[in-house]
Amino acid sequence: MSTKILCVAGARPNFMKIAPLLRVLRRNAAFDTKLVHTGQHYDAKLSKVFFEDLKIPRPDIELEVGSGSHAQQTAEIIKRFEPVLQQEQPQAVLVVGDVNSTIGCALVTSKFTLDKPFSSRLGERRRPVMIHVEAGLRSFDWDMPEEINRILTDSISDLLFVSDPAGMENLRKEGVAESRYFFVGNVMIDTLIAAKDQAMRSGILEEIGVKEKGYALLTLHRPSNVDDLDALRALLATMDEVARDQPVVFPVHPRTRTRLDAAGVALDPSRWKLTDPIGYLDFLKLTASAKVVLTDSGGIQEETTVLGVPCITLRENTERPVTITEGTNVLAGTKREAILAAYRDLGARAALPARTPRFWDGKSAERIDEILTGVFEGG
Repeated sequence: MSTKILCVAGARPNFMKIAPLLRVLRRNAAFDTKLVHTGQHYDAKLSKVFFEDLKIPRPDIELEVGSGSHAQQTAEIIKRFEPVLQQEQPQAVLVVGDVNSTIGCALVTSKFTLDKPFSSRLGERRRPVMIHVEAGLRSFDWDMPEEINRILTDSISDLLFVSDPAGMENLRKEGVAESRYFFVGNVMIDTLIAAKDQAMRSGILEEIGVKEKGYALLTLHRPSNVDDLDALRALLATMDEVARDQPVVFPVHPRTRTRLDAAGVALDPSRWKLTDPIGYLDFLKLTASAKVVLTDSGGIQEETTVLGVPCITLRENTERPVTITEGTNVLAGTKREAILAAYRDLGARAALPARTPRFWDGKSAERIDEILTGVFEGG
């Protein structure tokens, strides 16, 4: 009898992580793998296009939770996921990343009792095995909603798969049993490696009207950067100084678009290239072809490391320190002087080589599959 695993995704950062896992797990006859899409990101530009670009199969189950405050959205995920567990009776639930879908589904799973017990190498159980992929990341910033989600999800998960070497040390310091966590590498880089050749054939540069290595790429979406309108204005004023040096391509997240309108910010179209959110393949081409990337995203810090593109992170901390110690990332914070100093320093350097931290080799999902096969063998 195969082991039923429900794989959960809900927001744009999840889709790149879940795609390679679905491909590998569905090839394994030991598993009956189903995809649950919570609908945390439901807009076609944040969800549907990613499913198409990454060839993710249509979700088996869609919760359609939609938007809301953190409390409203997480509560709705919890409310809608419990009947799915009751109906499906899975032996395992796998969540990725650090969004509200991650903690919401993990919390329901950790308290759920199955109709029938099952055996695995973790012993006989009446609860599904809770699996967290991209575990152990820590920014040590408790004002960051994702940090709360990470810590809580790790604490209630049975199996923790780690992408950054620092994550292993974080879990050890937190007293997690060594039998629960495994360094497997970065599943998001699995997706990048698999998609890069196709992405580089994209015509997005011509569509936007920029040349390779002739522009800066900017992304902003963190609440700390966009919800405070004074902070947003200050950041964009700093970015406008970059735009006087080279065009700035700015795919605007819907959340950020609302804040831009509220702040009354007008960006000179002769220097700025504003677009709607961009699909994965087009965005990968934009990232790989940029002279420099300025971002408050976590995943983009990782992608630029592998692509060898200079990255300036517009945050005071990062949960991905390997992108600094072994990669191309500079943690600049949000102050004008520090950002522009990092920008000038990177511009003065020779071309940066692409970096591949350990196990960022396109085979992380295969390692997870191998470990899970061993855990459920004979169950």
